[in-house]
Amino acid sequence: MTSSVSSQVLRQSVLGSRRPSNYFWAVVISMGGLGFFLSALSSYTKVNFLPFSDPTQLVFIPQGIAMGFYGIAAIVLSTYLWLVIIWDVGGGFNEFNAKTQTATILRHGFPGNDRQVELVYNFDQIQAVRIEIKEGLNPKRALYLKVRNKGEIPLTRIGQPLPLSQIENQGAELARFLRVPLEGL
Repeated sequence: MTSSVSSQVLRQSVLGSRRPSNYFWAVVISMGGLGFFLSALSSYTKVNFLPFSDPTQLVFIPQGIAMGFYGIAAIVLSTYLWLVIIWDVGGGFNEFNAKTQTATILRHGFPGNDRQVELVYNFDQIQAVRIEIKEGLNPKRALYLKVRNKGEIPLTRIGQPLPLSQIENQGAELARFLRVPLEGL
């Protein structure tokens, strides 16, 4: 999450599904699925479609069918991953405007009628900024905005936790900007 600060506006961009790890897995699954599918096709037609092996020697039933099933499943999964990356699901921004006294949290979603989720709150509704830090096997480092009668709104990305110093600095910067307490430290 990157921030840009002016005297009136604090804007934090939130990384969605366009992370390097998602690109890596989309490429790996696409290549693997294509390889399995071409192996099945080679097994069926007895024409070699792969330059690095000879799957024409495989018996189509059951080996070719199994490879075809795995290939199609991987191609469907990789298509989903590529679409999520293209749509940048989960990405967006948090904007805090001192001039208009509003906090806007926007996240991109899946296409349809409600492609984006946009939450707008007045500064007087904001009670505090809370940091949640949980270490261990499944660490969690998240920043929340406590809003009166609305609960806690997450401000950080899902998935890979941010470094401890970065989450603490962002929480302190936001609490100072909003003039509310920082909880959870």
